[in-house]
Formats: sequence, structure tokens, C-alpha cells
Amino acid sequence: MSQKRVEKLTPYNSGEKKGKQIAKMFNAIASRYDIMNRLISLGQDKRWRRKAISILKPQSPKTILDIATGTGDMAIKIHSMLSPCKVTGCDISEGMLEVAKKKVFDLGLASEIEFSLGDCISLPFEDNSFDAVTISFGIRNVEDIERGISEINRVLKPSGTLVILELSVPENSLYKFFYKIYTKLFIPTLGKIITGERSAYDYLRKSIAVVPQGKAMTDIMSGVGMTNCRYTYMTFGACAIYSARK
Repeated sequence: MSQKRVEKLTPYNSGEKKGKQIAKMFNAIASRYDIMNRLISLGQDKRWRRKAISILKPQSPKTILDIATGTGDMAIKIHSMLSPCKVTGCDISEGMLEVAKKKVFDLGLASEIEFSLGDCISLPFEDNSFDAVTISFGIRNVEDIERGISEINRVLKPSGTLVILELSVPENSLYKFFYKIYTKLFIPTLGKIITGERSAYDYLRKSIAVVPQGKAMTDIMSGVGMTNCRYTYMTFGACAIYSARK
């Protein structure tokens, strides 16, 4: 898959930069984002998050940054599974962060999970700040993926771990056939019904198809200086987990 193709892909036909369009898109769907995640992943998104977080268990990270934190599900699950000293969620969408902050407040975790508005290509954190960084279902939305992963590498502490969870296209021809029908017909239609934003879910389908996958993604990670770059597929190849060390 082409890194440049996904970076040029935007949800709206406007002259704004991708980052601004992504923020606008997520602001529009924030209130219905969680229910759409459950529906379009057939409930698998929770299992995928747990599997991705489990990669960090052997390192017992104490400070963790969750990029593209969205409505905070990943940050909350990280806190539950790993009990770090601090979880910081970062997202480009103010609307999504408002939902995340309310969730955390209602759970009584506001002192342990904090949120920050920010873009992956220019993270508002100092060098060597975090033991681990996660980004789930968000790398395809980054305006410059190589620059984003380089920024992640910058804010990681030495030997820190990056875990990326991202949707992918199955390699098996039979699975791919049914997957394409599902993503082309079902997801945008459901997105229109649930959120009123068909364009957001048309963009979702297209971005999954062109985001770097498998070795192409680990090559980007190793290209910015990361080591132990690995990936594994889940649910017949519909989702991928990538990991690397600083």
C-alpha cells in the first residue's frame, strides 16, 4: 500500500489540510462514534484493543501516551489492564476529547487519565517522556505517517515500546471478496443512518484500503530508527497489530 495515497486521502473535498478535515470529521461523529465502532467491527474492537495492550504487559510501563485516543476507550482499557502511574490521551478532535473526559470523570479516573489536544505530526510533549505509546485506528488519519512515527519515537523513552492497532484488508482472496462488499455497501450506509455522516465512513473504507500494511508499515517504523518491528493479523486479516522499540 502507498503511504502517499493514504496521506492525500481526505474525508471532504475542501482545500483544508488533512489534519483539519480529520478533526472536523470526528467532531461531527463524536457522539455516535462508540456505537459505530461496536457495529462495524461486529464487537471485535474491544478484543483487538485488549490484544494490543497485552503486548505492553512484560514491560510494565508507568507512563503511557495513547495517540488518537478518540472517546478514551483505549486509554481507559490501558489503565484497567496495566495500572500505570499515568495515562495521557491525545487527539486532534476537541469533540472526541469532550466525550473521553466525561467518561473518565464518571469513572472517577480524572486524576489518573488526562487528555491533551494535539496532532501526531507535532506532539505537545518533551523528548523521552513516555515508557510506551499506543495508537489505535488512527495511523491512517495522520497527515504524514513517517513524520508521525518519528514524533512518537521522539517522545518515547529509550527502549520504550510503540504499539499500533489498525484496520487492514484481508490477504486471502475469499475473505477479501466479502470484506470489500461489507465495507463498500454496509459501513457507509450504516454510518449515514447512525451519524448522518456518510462521507466519514466512505473515507474510512477508502483509508483502510490504502494505508500501509504489514511489512510496508514496519518498514516505516524501522526507517525512523525503531527496532524489533513486528506485526500480526487478527480476525482473518481485518485488523493488524504493529509493535516496535525505541
